[in-house]
Amino acid sequence: MANFVTIEAEARANAGKGAARLSRRQGHVPGVIYGAKQPATLLELDPRIINRELVRGGWRSRLYEVKIGGESQRVLMREVQFHPVSDKPIHVDFQRLAAGEKIRVSVNVHFANELLSPGLKRGGVLNVVRHSVDCYCDPDSVPETFTAELTGLEINENIRWSDLKGTEGIHPVITDRDFVIASVASTKGMEAAAAEAAPAAAAGKAPAKGKAAPAKAAAAPAKPAAKK
Repeated sequence: MANFVTIEAEARANAGKGAARLSRRQGHVPGVIYGAKQPATLLELDPRIINRELVRGGWRSRLYEVKIGGESQRVLMREVQFHPVSDKPIHVDFQRLAAGEKIRVSVNVHFANELLSPGLKRGGVLNVVRHSVDCYCDPDSVPETFTAELTGLEINENIRWSDLKGTEGIHPVITDRDFVIASVASTKGMEAAAAEAAPAAAAGKAPAKGKAAPAKAAAAPAKPAAKK
């Protein structure tokens, strides 16, 4: 059974920009719960609750149980809007979960045991292709993270979707290939690629200081003044 984080909220009577601004002036963050073929539920929350979840990370795949009065609804936090100047949350969208209905979530990838990778020990660099994976799963089985095990990983080896742990019963959005999550790259290979790109980059640069610029064409000699 999945774990749900409980959030306390209050009902918001009116919709619209005016009602949302009033909610913010009163120190709340307005929000809405939508989906599952039910009417939207308007609510407002303590901004400290939203900030706490944002700091924790992984909030897009975390399951929540929002309690409004005596009722509770199971949801995903889908979108948070921020103030363009203060960067404080100003609105939150939740998606209501329905039993038996698959949902699309983005699950973060946790990379474990970097010190046990021979390739990284020899100076290789972990090249992360995907920090998270979009996938479909049942609301009751949404994982906090997938685990990418780096133990034994050599230079030029990689980790693919099939190597991740915690994916049981979950289907990725990408289905046409066993896609790469991360690889261990050689620093020598990266340096060689940079050396090959250097001449092309240098060709497009301006002349170095101290070098004379091309001489301009000499001005035409002045015509003698006409005799009076």
